[in-house]
Amino acid sequence: VPPCPSCRSHFGSRLKRTLAPHASSRRTSHQKHSGKMGKAGQARQVFRTYGKTKSASKVKSTEKKTPGQQKLKKGLVPGSVLIMLAGRFRGRRAVFLKQLASGLLLVTGPYAVNGVPLRRVNQRMCIGTSTKVDLKGADFGKVDDAYFAK
Repeated sequence: VPPCPSCRSHFGSRLKRTLAPHASSRRTSHQKHSGKMGKAGQARQVFRTYGKTKSASKVKSTEKKTPGQQKLKKGLVPGSVLIMLAGRFRGRRAVFLKQLASGLLLVTGPYAVNGVPLRRVNQRMCIGTSTKVDLKGADFGKVDDAYFAK
């Protein structure tokens, strides 16, 4: 047997096949599919590290902003007629009275007209219309979030 040029050995059948790349033309199934198919199971998870020097800095309590008054939807002024989209009174029209400190809207039917009581409504759950009602003589200044507490 002539010597193998890559491992310079005269032992023929005892050649270390790992050292001689030309020794075997057969590829194992793992070699065939190693580039095409991913690894299965736990080995697929890649845990990225972004360096040991960086650390997440916590926001100090002094830097946190206190939430201010929630902005009203465009076109909502006291006396606007709203269409309620959710809840027991969905589809009903109600009159917007004022915005409470919690950001909710204070609305009423009035109850004598269409059965909608004095109620708090999230402004995402209503659509404002262009119709306006005059609120002269209506006193709802005492009504706030504490009024609705159980």
